[in-house]
Amino acid sequence: MSLTFESLPDLITYLPKSKHTTYIMEDDGFSMTDTPIESATLTEHEKQLASLQTYLGSVPYETESVEEMHQKLEEIVGKIFISAKSQNWLVLSTWDGMLQCWLLMRYPMPKSTRAKFVRLYYELSLIPGVEPRVTRSWTDMLSRLLASKPGSKRKLEPSDLQLPWQPLWHALQKEIWPKKGIQDASRNVVNILLFVAEQCKRYFPARDIPVMLESFLPLLTKDTVLIMIPVLTSFLPPTHSHLYMPSLFKLWEAFNSSVVDDRLLELAGHLSEEHVSGTSGDAGEEGGARWKDIGIWTHTEWMTLVGKGLGSMNVPVGATQGASTTGGQADTLADKGSLKIKKPINRFSAFAKLLVYSMSVDGDIRNNESQKGYLAGSKALDSLDRVITSTESFFHPSNFGSWTSILTAFLNRLAAEFVKRLKEEEQESCKTPITRRITPAIRRGFVAVLRTPALLAMFSKDAVCASYAQSALRVMAILEPGMVMPELLERAYGGLEIVNETHRTTAVLNMLAGVVLPLVSENVWFGGQRHLIPLLELCIPGIDLNDPSKTMCATVFIVSVVQHIKIGDLTKYQSGILYPSTDTDVVMGADDDYGQGADTAIPTLSKEEERTLVRESTASFADWVTSLVRRVLALYENLPEEGGRKNTTGGKQEEGVLKSIKSMMDVVCLHLSDELFELVLNLLHDYATTNAKSNAVLAFGQLIACMARIEEEIRHGASSVRTTSSHAAIPSDTTLHWNLSILRGCLGFGGTVLLKYKEQILNLIILLVDKTKSERGYTSTSRLISRTIHTLAEAYPTNSRFVNSSEWDDPDFNRDHNLHWGRLYNPEDVVIEWHVPNDDEIAFVLEILDKVLGSTLKKVESLLEKTSSWDSVDRNDFCRYLLACRAVWGGLTTFYKEEPKDVANPCLNDTEQPEMIVSSLDVKAGFTLTDPNDPRFQKVAAHRLWYGNVCQRAASALRQKAGGEDHIDAVTVVIRALDSFLLGYALNRNEFDSLQKNYDQARDANRFWLKQRENSRLVLLKRAQMIKYWMNWWNYRSLRILESEGAQSVLHNTCGYYVRSTRYTLPVLFDALGKGSEPDRMKGALYVLWNKGIAAYALGDLGFHGRYLLSLLNCQHEEKPSIQKLVNTLAQDCLGHLTEEAIHTDAYMLVTPGAEAALDDLLSEFTPKLVNPGLLKEALEKSSLRISKRNAVHDDTVSSVLEAAVRPTTHWRYVQMASRFLACLLRRDVPTAPEVARFFMEQSLSPQPTIRFTAQKALVKMLAFVKLRTYSKSREELWLEEWSNPLKEELEVKDPETFMQRFNQPVGVDGLYVDKIRTGFIGWTRTIKAYRVVGATSGIVWDPESQPCLGVIHDAVTQPNYFADLLLLWSQESGKSGGTVELRRENISLIKSLVKIFEHKGLETLLSTIDVHLYESDKFKQRASAEILSGVLRGSKHWPKALVENLWTWTAVRLDRIFGQIKPDTVVFWETFFHYQLRDLDPRRNQVLVDWILALPLEFSGDSAFEMSKSVAIFGMLIDSLGFFFNSKADKYIQILFDNANTDYAEMRAHICQNLFTLIRNQWRPIYPSTSAFLAACETSDDPLQIRQAKYLDRVLNIKAKLPQWRDERLPPPRVSQSEYDKVGLTLLQWIWVSAHGAQACLIFPYVIPLMPEILRMSELNDSSDLQMYSSAVLYVLSAISPPVEYVAVILDIFASAIKSSQSWRIRLHALPALVVFFYRNLLSISQDGVMQVMDVLLECLGDENVENRFVSLTRKVTLPPRRDPTYTESLRALHSAILGLCALIESLPYSVEPWLPSLTEVLAPHATDPPPISTTIRKCASEFKKTHQDTWHKDQYMFNEDQLQSLSTMLVGTSYCESQLVEWRLDEIDIWLKMHEE
Repeated sequence: MSLTFESLPDLITYLPKSKHTTYIMEDDGFSMTDTPIESATLTEHEKQLASLQTYLGSVPYETESVEEMHQKLEEIVGKIFISAKSQNWLVLSTWDGMLQCWLLMRYPMPKSTRAKFVRLYYELSLIPGVEPRVTRSWTDMLSRLLASKPGSKRKLEPSDLQLPWQPLWHALQKEIWPKKGIQDASRNVVNILLFVAEQCKRYFPARDIPVMLESFLPLLTKDTVLIMIPVLTSFLPPTHSHLYMPSLFKLWEAFNSSVVDDRLLELAGHLSEEHVSGTSGDAGEEGGARWKDIGIWTHTEWMTLVGKGLGSMNVPVGATQGASTTGGQADTLADKGSLKIKKPINRFSAFAKLLVYSMSVDGDIRNNESQKGYLAGSKALDSLDRVITSTESFFHPSNFGSWTSILTAFLNRLAAEFVKRLKEEEQESCKTPITRRITPAIRRGFVAVLRTPALLAMFSKDAVCASYAQSALRVMAILEPGMVMPELLERAYGGLEIVNETHRTTAVLNMLAGVVLPLVSENVWFGGQRHLIPLLELCIPGIDLNDPSKTMCATVFIVSVVQHIKIGDLTKYQSGILYPSTDTDVVMGADDDYGQGADTAIPTLSKEEERTLVRESTASFADWVTSLVRRVLALYENLPEEGGRKNTTGGKQEEGVLKSIKSMMDVVCLHLSDELFELVLNLLHDYATTNAKSNAVLAFGQLIACMARIEEEIRHGASSVRTTSSHAAIPSDTTLHWNLSILRGCLGFGGTVLLKYKEQILNLIILLVDKTKSERGYTSTSRLISRTIHTLAEAYPTNSRFVNSSEWDDPDFNRDHNLHWGRLYNPEDVVIEWHVPNDDEIAFVLEILDKVLGSTLKKVESLLEKTSSWDSVDRNDFCRYLLACRAVWGGLTTFYKEEPKDVANPCLNDTEQPEMIVSSLDVKAGFTLTDPNDPRFQKVAAHRLWYGNVCQRAASALRQKAGGEDHIDAVTVVIRALDSFLLGYALNRNEFDSLQKNYDQARDANRFWLKQRENSRLVLLKRAQMIKYWMNWWNYRSLRILESEGAQSVLHNTCGYYVRSTRYTLPVLFDALGKGSEPDRMKGALYVLWNKGIAAYALGDLGFHGRYLLSLLNCQHEEKPSIQKLVNTLAQDCLGHLTEEAIHTDAYMLVTPGAEAALDDLLSEFTPKLVNPGLLKEALEKSSLRISKRNAVHDDTVSSVLEAAVRPTTHWRYVQMASRFLACLLRRDVPTAPEVARFFMEQSLSPQPTIRFTAQKALVKMLAFVKLRTYSKSREELWLEEWSNPLKEELEVKDPETFMQRFNQPVGVDGLYVDKIRTGFIGWTRTIKAYRVVGATSGIVWDPESQPCLGVIHDAVTQPNYFADLLLLWSQESGKSGGTVELRRENISLIKSLVKIFEHKGLETLLSTIDVHLYESDKFKQRASAEILSGVLRGSKHWPKALVENLWTWTAVRLDRIFGQIKPDTVVFWETFFHYQLRDLDPRRNQVLVDWILALPLEFSGDSAFEMSKSVAIFGMLIDSLGFFFNSKADKYIQILFDNANTDYAEMRAHICQNLFTLIRNQWRPIYPSTSAFLAACETSDDPLQIRQAKYLDRVLNIKAKLPQWRDERLPPPRVSQSEYDKVGLTLLQWIWVSAHGAQACLIFPYVIPLMPEILRMSELNDSSDLQMYSSAVLYVLSAISPPVEYVAVILDIFASAIKSSQSWRIRLHALPALVVFFYRNLLSISQDGVMQVMDVLLECLGDENVENRFVSLTRKVTLPPRRDPTYTESLRALHSAILGLCALIESLPYSVEPWLPSLTEVLAPHATDPPPISTTIRKCASEFKKTHQDTWHKDQYMFNEDQLQSLSTMLVGTSYCESQLVEWRLDEIDIWLKMHEE
């Protein structure tokens, strides 16, 4: 008997995931490397066949051959070909799903076929005008075909496939820079296409890398860096990295961005792994990266990489909290379009990969005598050591914070990557040269580095962080068990023995469950087995109902151990192992894997001694098992009473405890020896026959197998009280339920054993069906029926022990089974015994069908004849009989295989083909009866059809509502029965997902890297069963599964599987929304329609698309608020399905040459019969019909929605709903109907702001589509957005200087305007888009088909009052309280669009309308006028020149007056007005405005700060908008700004700083004549991006030279803020602060370094809080930016010099924390001389240059005189400095005890009672010592003698005459703490 397949998974499922999951294994399906390692000589195809055979050979039935599956593939491909040829993309996506199913079956596919599939889906992903969700499905299929999952073997190499990158880049540009008029903020195609690029970049030709750089780098500017860096990292192939990495490093150095950090650190990690073999790898000599200083990186590059990684740890160094990085803030200031590019990047995984794959012996080995060299001779490992050392104190549980999860996740990834690389290098196929591989010394060094932080973090307060640390320890325990396991065991015993620290106990149990293999297997660690019994005994108290979490952790550990061992006494056998005579004298060394470690109390023993101890310890198994069973029974006795809706025992926690205990006992009982099994059986039998606990009925039934007095209880009236709903059990029924539960336990997985009791079982079932009338009684009977039939009719493994049955029964095995503990199997070595139903079992099942199901169905049918006259007895009989019928089929899910059915009404429309409809993938799945001609098959099919008919009759009868509310229970049973009939077949998705999850967790518990073949037998058994379930699922597979309860759940699931049956249900649902429907019925229909699957199907169906929308629009008759809220929600959710691309996908008419070529190429891989010509012809014919019908449906829907919207009785909320529908239904490829345009024009004057907003957006979109249709020459241009403005020309950039000079010259009649320059930072693109000047007339004739629509709009806008009414509405006061008044983009866009189309028509009326309001005192009227004027000015871009000049003449006259009336409450929107007008336009278009702004007086010392700030702010808008166009004038204005740095006004200082930052940023243009010149400069120059050049440094130095004089001339308080020094200083500091928070922060370093000494001096000025605050903030912010490497030493020297030379303690007080932060952030870039320099500074600040001994001597030398003594203060300071030094030494190594440390306690203890701050410093130090050494005190205490321990106690508590009682209590506490750890 086997109960264990579900045991471990159930137990793991009910544990908190964060406490169990190892987090180092990614989900890999049920895969495992199956090809034997020694099969390296096999071909790739032979390896695939060997792997496949291992899979298929594990199931108990015959499976399809490769040829049969290839035939199925050919059928799928034929349908894909037809769908793609007919451009039926939605049908194609369903066949994509079938291809996915085929791929998951793991049958081999030829590389050429796979490559052509990839090419097809690559081309499909680039097709324009397709709905994004369809494109996403294609990209997902592309990823599956490439199998590019981390850790998995690539299916294709670059030699097998080459893809063109240009089409993808072409498609991506449209998404990166979309047209604003038609831009959809929710659109995410840019990320989909970047995903495609990342998946395919390996297959882009490496020879095209220079061409890629030539295309991408010129487009990289200061504004586009967050776009182009992701593009570069996504497109560039991983080979030939030397061509692009130098330039990327230089760009990385120049930009301050968190996004750039993420992308480039990830790229570096990938490249480190890719090129770990250097030129010996797959890329070869040409494409492989060459080894450099550290791995494939130079020393400078390595410092950058590791520095970025260290800066990401977010540890709170110094006074900072978090990372104190400004990169994230700089990113938020970027363009919103660039922020749409998102990718979840695990920066710490990339950092770990970088470190691990760069490790090799590449330096001198560091030894104990000399600190020179590197740890284990590896520079990368040494860097890791420094990183971990610098963050070690933050791993301690007491130092918990947001950084803990980051640090522990980093540990986890380090361990995972290290073991992966180590195992890869053990493979024969490894190409890494021996000299570059990981050595044993590196392995030991790696474990030594990670061991301490992992041991600290395993007790973390957060379960996820603890699990990360435990995962790392788990790997390290396999790598170096001798170094790790003794430490873990010390903590394990301590944690399990402490009863009052639950957190430590659960942490220890979780940790032990993860390191089971070293404990149980002597092959992993010879020394762990003897600890098993003591640990198991210590776990028993953990089974405690009052602590569910601890109980489940204890059961997990017990299961983890027991599944690897046999529980049997070995002392009664004589061992068959002989030991050599020398073996007894051998003691394992610390360096051996068997070693215990030199620093542990665990003794080291010989092999014979170890094995003897293990054998002797097995004598305790009997006592342990007895204690365990009694503990479980005691827990059952204390369970709460069963109750609730589902008759559960207690709440979720209690249920979880019971399931975990059940799983534990399953595994324990399975692995008992015969003697111990008999012992347990007697214990349980005695308990079962003498007890009947109502609170443990279900629980105890899971424990034992015993048939007892059920018939006797029935005869005495048990379960005779009729009920149909959940209720508390009647006491008299307890014994019946007790025995029923026991019986269910008996009948599970018994197989043929049940046949011996065939008559008794059958008679008992009939009796129970007839006599159990209470709800609990007949549901228990139903479960018994299902269990019995499942046992007879299902296929399942019968032996789940940890070894094969032949070994388990072997006498030699039983004599020495401890030698086999922890055995792992290869998949091919596992012998699985399956239970497969035989003829007798099948006959028994058929007999149950006849005698139980048949008779019961007859009773149900008789009851259905009289439903109108049912009483409570009839209802009870109906419920229990039908539930019994349902139970029968619940156990027969795989008993017979259903045949394809002839469907009377397939629910197909005239555009669909039956042959193109997807069905399940028909594979052999182990069904018992498969032959339709078999009489047994026919009998089962007839019974099932009978059952379905009865269910249908019952549903029809109960719909008559004859029984009112009393029928609810009956209706519920019918719904469940229908669910069973419709969906109770094979295996559903929810069950499969649950089993898959359980298998994954069990597999990963013993798997340490992704390609590990070996695993426990139990896991491989689970895998075999998963394969069987997998094939079952293909016979059940659907497109979706939906979670809910009751009838809606069944309906959702049914529609999910029987997809087209949705067409049956929708008319009923729509009718339920009509007038006259009851509110509850209406609400139910709305909830069903809200289901995502049903909504998507209805809105995509030709017949129901429009009706769905109209049904919602006709719901206003029901006034119930809950219904109206639901309708509004549904309407909002609809909008995502109404996009123009959703409609165009189903009515596609574009030419797709790339996809067509890929399809034709795919044909060559299959037989000529691949495509059915007739089916293809019919598909092409129906394609045109489908397109015409889809367009007709669209037109009908638009007209119907419009009709509902304009109906006079329509409520405004429904008008709003209809307007949203209509706005979404606008299409670019179909001209808008004039009626729709009229509706939107009318609604643009709606008093409801939301309706008006929607109408305005719709009008903008509509007019944009007119422009697109006019400019496009074909449908392809229309959808690819390749249309061209007739005025556009491509201007060639031959000479950049000449090109830039044209912007200083006026534009003539034949001139060109250049707008939106997205190049010119590194280099120039070859051509730039320019526009000709418009002559007398524009000459543009808008799309003829759109003229009716334009005519309607023209008539509306030329109405005399239209703009007046519009202005009145826009001038209304906002309903939002507070906040600033800002311009509304939707208003500007509307005017801009109208002006673009109709030009000057109605312009005079419009301008006269706003003329007065521009100067209104009402800010809202001003804003409305500004919005209109802004729209007119922007929209006039392509007007005839004369009209533009007239417009600007009109505007220029009014600018001065507008400027004069700007007030504080209107300044924001006027600034926006100027910025919007100037941005992205050739400055010559706005020459009037530019000249006017430049003519504004820039005053800085006037009487009114606001009046001055207006002109400076508008000037700031000008320079920000013009960018590098303003550079020719920049010098003049920078001079002005610096000259006025001494302004008296804080507002003016802010403007000066911002404008200085903008002007200097604009001038940063390291332009190169070509991309190749830039690339060459990156390799040869230290500063190719010119970030070290400071053009205006002389201005800063002049100011610096004057600062000392101004400092001396400072005014006394309170006038100090008016001092020249303070004013100029604040300006400089704010300028640095602003610059440091931008993407170009690196530009500030050349300016700030000369100022640093003065900034440090500013920090001591306590009479100026602003100056002190900004100076300190600037010092800190310098650490948040990564400076160029050469600046690190300079900045460090400035800090050191300032601290050492300054006489002011305030300067040292502010400089030291900033120095700490800077030192940490740049730790790895600081030389050894720099470290010594900092050490000297610190020692000098402490008052002496000595370290340990000199601190001690100073402490002993100084004696505190009386307080009145004049030398008291000096003596106190000297003594305190020495005390601080000693405390710093103690805290410098927080988790170890150095030999010199204990003696320091005797020096410090006498001063524990000295006056503050000495005493407080000592107590704080002692308290910190206690906290950080708590976990290791069991070892550390032996470093102290008794006097030193007493001194430590004195340091902790001190003494005080006023605290004698408190001191006494504290001493007692310390004494208890010390004794506890001594014990």
